Amino acid sequence: MGTDTRIAMIGYAFMGAAHSQAWRNVHRFFELGTRPEMAVVVGRDEAKVARAADRFGWSSFATDWREVVARDDIDVIDICTPGDTHAEIAIAALEAGKHVLCEKPLANTVAEAQAMAAAAEQARSRGVRSMVGFSYRRVPAVALMQRMVADGAVGQIRHIRGQYLQDWIVDEDFPLVWRLRKEVAGSGALGDIGAHVLDMAQFVTGQRIAGVAAQTETFVRQRPLPDGGGALGAATAGSGAQTGEVTVDDAAVLLARTDGGALGTFEATRFATGRKNHIVLEVNGSAGSLEFCFDDMNGLRYYDAAAGDRAGFSRIDVTEPTHPYIDGWWPPGHGLGYEHTFVNQARDFLDAIATGSDPSPSFADGESLQRLLAAVEDSAANGARWTEV
Repeated sequence: MGTDTRIAMIGYAFMGAAHSQAWRNVHRFFELGTRPEMAVVVGRDEAKVARAADRFGWSSFATDWREVVARDDIDVIDICTPGDTHAEIAIAALEAGKHVLCEKPLANTVAEAQAMAAAAEQARSRGVRSMVGFSYRRVPAVALMQRMVADGAVGQIRHIRGQYLQDWIVDEDFPLVWRLRKEVAGSGALGDIGAHVLDMAQFVTGQRIAGVAAQTETFVRQRPLPDGGGALGAATAGSGAQTGEVTVDDAAVLLARTDGGALGTFEATRFATGRKNHIVLEVNGSAGSLEFCFDDMNGLRYYDAAAGDRAGFSRIDVTEPTHPYIDGWWPPGHGLGYEHTFVNQARDFLDAIATGSDPSPSFADGESLQRLLAAVEDSAANGARWTEV
């Protein structure tokens, strides 16, 4: 193990917790060329960020990300904040010579993503690395699916089907959190969860989505404010309750065509009652089919058309040491969970830093995905008009 890589993480909520356990554990399971040092966690509320530092194992805490970016004793900036802050933080960090890991989607707009990708390319020439945190690429079964498609297991790809279904805002009294505000989140189910399944589809197939026809819907347009009032609120007639407008989509559905000629259908919703984190990706080809479902994240279903009258979907138990990422974990048959995807992601990023190689997905990949999200929104705003990406 080489010298330590000193990490500063900005943001400490859901993603901050996931990233923290990854930095804390990655060197304990994988042989790395550098060891992560959890130097400082950053948040605006001093009391809350102090508690997060103690709880998650960070050596110190700070409330000003600009001061942290300027520090000489920090090597990596890990961005776990809402989308409206990504561009400013990432560009400042890259210009300061810090490696950057940024949560998805890369930005809230194409212009922001373009500026971030340009800054990343300039920094790359100075040996500074950057990566977007599409963690589901690091599910071993998804990585194996990508490997099998590349090896020709399904032949010529004809259909791609993707779903990401949740139900966490079905309750109409659920408050107007930041994820429901366009000026902070950029988009709703589309960017929050749809971005994951769209990225997975392109990663697994090696094909780019070139055009879309989409529809979006916001089912609940007014919600109570988290604090019961404030600048965003307007009193609901006759109730006295403070509410605000939901300005993002609750659901998105789209048809797609890839640059390889495949047809795609995708759905992302936070209104699928009973679905907690249901992700499905299926690829049908001339020689077979592959299906991944996050409900069974350690398995991959494969249909081999060459098996003739003995053909049928079989389950591959993705727990063998020859499968992606498994060599650092448990013996065969001992499955991994959601949190392990972030450890695998941290491993890939630290390996890139240690070896001076380019991690994936890059900021350029993140910009490309942002253009796809923008095309979906443009199509939906124009009556599901076919829109090139």
